[in-house]
Amino acid sequence: MEKRHPLGIADVLERISPDKRTDGARSLIERAYAVAERAHADQKRKSGAPYIQHPLAVAYLLADLGMDPATIAAGLLHDVVEDTDVDLRRLEQEFGSQVANLVDGVTKLEQIEEQMEQEQSAQRGDRSRGEREAESLRKMFIAMAEDIRVVVIKLADRLHNMRTLDPLTPHRRKAFARETLEIFAPLANRLGVWQWKWQLEDLSFRHLDPATYGDIVLLIKERRSEREASVQRHAEILSRKLASEGIEAEISGRSKHIYSIYRKMRRKGVPFQQVYDVRGIRVITQTIPDCYRILGIVHGLWKPIPGEFDDYIATPKSNMYQSLHTAVIGEDGKTLEVQIRTWEMHRTAEYGIAAHWRYKEGGQRDEALEAKIAWLRSLIEWRQEGVNANEFVDAMKTDVFRDRVYTFTPKGKLIDLPVGATPIDFAYQIHTEVGHQCRGAKVNGKMVSLDYQLKSGDQVEILTTRRGGPSRDWLNPTLGYTRTSRARTKIRQWFRRQDREQNIAQGREIVERELKRLGLERLSHETVAELFTYEKLDDFHAAVGFG
Repeated sequence: MEKRHPLGIADVLERISPDKRTDGARSLIERAYAVAERAHADQKRKSGAPYIQHPLAVAYLLADLGMDPATIAAGLLHDVVEDTDVDLRRLEQEFGSQVANLVDGVTKLEQIEEQMEQEQSAQRGDRSRGEREAESLRKMFIAMAEDIRVVVIKLADRLHNMRTLDPLTPHRRKAFARETLEIFAPLANRLGVWQWKWQLEDLSFRHLDPATYGDIVLLIKERRSEREASVQRHAEILSRKLASEGIEAEISGRSKHIYSIYRKMRRKGVPFQQVYDVRGIRVITQTIPDCYRILGIVHGLWKPIPGEFDDYIATPKSNMYQSLHTAVIGEDGKTLEVQIRTWEMHRTAEYGIAAHWRYKEGGQRDEALEAKIAWLRSLIEWRQEGVNANEFVDAMKTDVFRDRVYTFTPKGKLIDLPVGATPIDFAYQIHTEVGHQCRGAKVNGKMVSLDYQLKSGDQVEILTTRRGGPSRDWLNPTLGYTRTSRARTKIRQWFRRQDREQNIAQGREIVERELKRLGLERLSHETVAELFTYEKLDDFHAAVGFG
């Protein structure tokens, strides 16, 4: 829910979830507001509005999402360390380590963003600038991975900034919008926070392509009454049928958002009318058995379209999303899309990770929740393995933000992979050694080649050997053996360990030869290594030798 300015602390307190609305929570948030209000007293936004309106808006978004009091307090305080004379020590003394650590995490992100903005505006070589931006992105994702609540605060901060972007220059608006569309909207999607995801996309699209955005908005307005009347007719027919079967459910129209319409037009190469003429309704009921009963009733009322059914209840998406999706030919001969879910699934679909937020006493994490965000925790693993910045950002784009397939081990464990993943990717997702020892695979009980592209629902068994290791062919992109950055990184590391001495010797020869060819024999190898930001000469030679 968006609350218009001006906001007050009473608005934030009113939005706190009833189960978190304790005297202690109220006191914490009011004290955080008092500190933030004093700290930002003389500051203004670019729009001329009092600066305190921004942290209030961030806290309001967090409260509306159902976040815990510590996160809401940190939302109020998220800019005080960066922009005022309040320091972390004072925050820890007044609010405890949990709030202070959250503010510290967001502050680090703010500093990284400022560095990225400076790099983008600097007049330097494209390659080096790109590498510096990649390094900044790597730092940003690592900082977010330390505590998932930092990500949620950052998304709230980004959403409010996107809503108030107009005072910036056109160049800065576009740069900010592009970063939002490429990084923060996909992050919101991966966390399942649908209500923020579509807003981030639509707001970004408005600044990146205002003409097309305006055209779609105009077309939506022109056809709204016709569409709403059709949805209402279908909802009434279904509602009467469900009532006669004794099934309690809420039925509503499902609106399409502007950027999703644009993407569908581009993807399918069809005009607006063909995308927007598809009607959508959502049915929310009490139990999973009722979901399947409703599906049967929908298919009895209207003709189902072959190939348009997805069961995300049996196989949830990686962002925790669950629903039944089907498409039928409606009363008017046009496509009607139907989503069916329980109320619990609906809360997860709208609020994502926040719907499952359960921080225990003392800040301990809910293990079930942690399992659902394992993809974010893998960022810490990538950092520990020394993945360079460009590889890291590529990994984010392929392993984290790409569409997913949902596969299973023989024991039924869900393995979530990007579209196009192979049995080798599957093996490395289970364990590094399983990947190294992989020699074959069975999918649904049948032998397949190692470049086979897995599909949702596949049951995969990896055949291993105790001897040997990975093949260099697995790194050849033209052969298609691996799709995930995780698998490729593990394979490269295996070969680096095996061949390090040989790579060092070859690298030394290559550097010597290149310096001679360029007439730079006077440059020492140490100097060249420093230019490429290597602290150890052996590491530099090994990297050159490895290629």
